[in-house]
Amino acid sequence: MNLEYRDLSKMIDHSLLNPTLTPADLENGCRLAAVFDVASVCIMPFAVAAASATLSDTDVAVGTTIGFPHGGHTTTAKVVEAEQALKDGAVELDMVINIPLALAGRFDEVGREVETLASLIHKGGAKIKVIFENCYLNDEAKIALCGVCAEAGVDWVKTSTGFGDGGATDSDLKLMRAHSPENIQVKAAGGVRTLDRLLEVRALGCSRAGATRTASILAEARSRLGLEPISLA
Repeated sequence: MNLEYRDLSKMIDHSLLNPTLTPADLENGCRLAAVFDVASVCIMPFAVAAASATLSDTDVAVGTTIGFPHGGHTTTAKVVEAEQALKDGAVELDMVINIPLALAGRFDEVGREVETLASLIHKGGAKIKVIFENCYLNDEAKIALCGVCAEAGVDWVKTSTGFGDGGATDSDLKLMRAHSPENIQVKAAGGVRTLDRLLEVRALGCSRAGATRTASILAEARSRLGLEPISLA
């Protein structure tokens, strides 16, 4: 690999969204993220303040979700969620689009909501990732959503929540990269479980990937790079 360790670790958003994770699990997940020096944690909204405190002296950003996982919240509810997340210290917010409206082809309404959230989040000094949940959409809808996100000036377009029927496919990643301007990044979510898969999505133009198997992915990266293993003790 003609890469540095941080080229890989800083691609990973360590996902802490499993509904059975306890507060202790979430705390340990944040500490794991810090040890492996990942890009961010994506943690359940109620734990953002605690994560912000735990990671305050690290280079790991705190992220959370908005309208998760199905996107059917009202815009008002998503705004309140975003305001609370910003107050609690989140600097990256992963918002789910209104999937039913997208399926109905009502992209103007989807776009207004995305623009409202993007404006609020950017004014709060944070960044927004917009989740499409591609497994439910045809290519025409995915392309339309890339256009919506370009108009709203979002920071990332993202394939999936990890809670739908599918995750990040090569075809979707290629489509999203091809139909998004260069200043909008692409995040792969769902199915990035190995170092080889992380390298594959990187080659397809992704700057970030959601992962739960962060420790094994980055342990393998360190091994291949000839670096000392990281102890979690």
